Amino acid sequence: MTRDLRRMRGRVAIVGAAEADEHGKLPQKSAFALHAEAARNALADAGLRKDDVDAVFSAGLWMGSETAEYMGIRPRYIDGTQIGGCSFIAHVQHAMAAVDAGVCDVALVTHGESGASRVGMPGTRFGADSWRLQFENPFGLAGPPTGYALAAARHMHEFGTTSEQLAEVAVATRKWAQLNPRAIMRDPLTVADVLSSRMISWPLRLLDCCLVTDAGGAVVVTSAERARDCAKKPVYVLTSRRTFSGGEEFTNNLKTLKRATIVGGKLAIWSKLNSGTELELTIPASIAYAKSSQAIEPMTSREGF
Repeated sequence: MTRDLRRMRGRVAIVGAAEADEHGKLPQKSAFALHAEAARNALADAGLRKDDVDAVFSAGLWMGSETAEYMGIRPRYIDGTQIGGCSFIAHVQHAMAAVDAGVCDVALVTHGESGASRVGMPGTRFGADSWRLQFENPFGLAGPPTGYALAAARHMHEFGTTSEQLAEVAVATRKWAQLNPRAIMRDPLTVADVLSSRMISWPLRLLDCCLVTDAGGAVVVTSAERARDCAKKPVYVLTSRRTFSGGEEFTNNLKTLKRATIVGGKLAIWSKLNSGTELELTIPASIAYAKSSQAIEPMTSREGF
């Protein structure tokens, strides 16, 4: 697989990227509408039409096919891989492989979430007999802030990381948001502000956590050959990697997170180069828990989305 990724280096490009028309709290718009707005804007950014799209990569609702149907697209390839907030980064990798293999020509990767208003969003998918409801919720583990609080606490135990150092990540992220005219939170933020915000799940406070908003984003992926005819200068995909670890393996891998911070910095730079039409590049919160001497580069988050 690694050899295949190297072979694909620079053969596929992102030719369009955009957000939905507006974001924040939008009770008048469904999650599907946010998908569609972002898709329309990304295609316009690329100088392409909806009819040019022959592959749709989408997650966050039920199935990728529903997003395509809502937008009136009849693709020959659909990918609905759902692995949380990093689904859409994985979709770029999948689109890269599909385009290179000739399975599709123009791939549309979309995200839309009515996170604050919950319009058209699916309900819980966890039954009473699920492992989450049996073994996590009864003990207070009920979502990202509590789950990553455990990772942060372990990192503090292993490496002596402090709350002040964790707060520096939120401060750096806010600095990125101040460069984005569409960001929701743009007021200056200090370490003292973060530490004085209310506790959510120790050691994470309110301002350590990302926003929950109604928003959407999309990118268009195609071959390097076709990219030369698109409206904007393409951003070539050089490589893509992912890893998975859970439980004890995740804890053991905390020692390597300082290297992941550097990767996070590169992702932030990629997002900035594609500026103005910024896709949310979700970097797992655990990456932010490297010691502050390593976590110098600001990282993207929903604040800057």
